[in-house]
Amino acid sequence: MSSSSPLTSILIIEDSQGRREICLDSSVYSIGRDPKCDIRLASQFVSRHHATLVQLPKDEKKTLYRIVDGNLKGKPSANGMLINGRKVQSHDLVNEDEIVFGPQARAIFYQLARDTFSGVAPDEFDITLISPNMVDEEEG
Repeated sequence: MSSSSPLTSILIIEDSQGRREICLDSSVYSIGRDPKCDIRLASQFVSRHHATLVQLPKDEKKTLYRIVDGNLKGKPSANGMLINGRKVQSHDLVNEDEIVFGPQARAIFYQLARDTFSGVAPDEFDITLISPNMVDEEEG
């Protein structure tokens, strides 16, 4: 029996440098403006050590990620964080949670089943193009 979670957790970061995807597989991540942070945010409104992401066991087969404001030593960020529009000190993340660290610095958390995860984040503009040669035309 595998000890790995049947779910894949990813974080889509959007900041002044654009949008990027981070596949979460470590137990702890530091998030902030400091170059030494595991997940670096490019925004002057983000604290050097803005938040910490910690993986915790949920049950025998599943884990969850908890985001905590500030660093592991208990020092909070200057501006806090919003989860789904509410200011919180900590939060157990669930699929599609939106985390706002400051103006132009946010993240969306996704948790997907490993067998359906394609390695690409869900995209609201995902379309399939059909060639005209693929469509059978009926003659009338």
